[in-house]
Amino acid sequence: MDINPLHTFAAGSKRILYRCSAEWTMIKRTFLLLPGIGQVKERRLWESGVLSWEEFSERKCLEGISACRKPLLDRELELVQDSWEKGRTEYFSRLLPSGQHWRMYRRLKEDVCYLDIETDGLGPGAVITMVSVHRNGDTVTLTRGMDLNAESLGSALRGTKMLVTFNGSSFDLPVIEREFPFTVPRVPHYDLRHACPKVGLRGGLKQVEVLLGYRRPQEVEYVTGEEAVYLWHLWQKKGNENALKLLRRYNQEDTRNLEPLAEVVYGRLEKGLLERCGQ
Repeated sequence: MDINPLHTFAAGSKRILYRCSAEWTMIKRTFLLLPGIGQVKERRLWESGVLSWEEFSERKCLEGISACRKPLLDRELELVQDSWEKGRTEYFSRLLPSGQHWRMYRRLKEDVCYLDIETDGLGPGAVITMVSVHRNGDTVTLTRGMDLNAESLGSALRGTKMLVTFNGSSFDLPVIEREFPFTVPRVPHYDLRHACPKVGLRGGLKQVEVLLGYRRPQEVEYVTGEEAVYLWHLWQKKGNENALKLLRRYNQEDTRNLEPLAEVVYGRLEKGLLERCGQ
């Protein structure tokens, strides 16, 4: 993991030493960004001791990469490094497969937005009733009919380098795009709904929270998605302010809990990926 100065993993009959520090996070040992390099070839690079972008560039010869192709990849890697140093994370969202965006999480953590929405129903025609954006310890909650609009949502997301959601790729982001086009920045997206099963955490967000021992405040501990819809209708039809307040708290908990979950899942994904190199 990133807090240890040294770690080893087995590669066949020998053991390879790799360094893990703040400068050696997963993204800087990622070579999937280069054309023609998939996960198999990337693991072979790691096993040969090529453990960072810098080491890739320093090596004149690399197993499995021809002498004429190596300079081309070096130039591509220079573009990658330059884009990373300039914070152009949208560039990486295009280069990396969506299922691998998690690799950027730890280095971008200070500029991550954790996002969750509520809607007035569960069908395809449902509209957004509430959006919460959690960022650097603060949570902004926007409510339909009050302060939820394209400008306020765009302001809450401005400057983010990465989005973290739970099932956002299938639900939250398409629904936002339908109602508020071009409001969500085209940055890397770490979707925990798809990442969790890879580390043995199956089920919805609340089921995963239970597996990890998280416990919500008592007032929202047993609120479900269906009940969230009911709470909105209570507010809309009867002006029940307690219902609105409870819905707001529920939405905020959904959003805030993404942060510790993202950290746990990242750690397990990184550990599992590097350990598989020793198989």
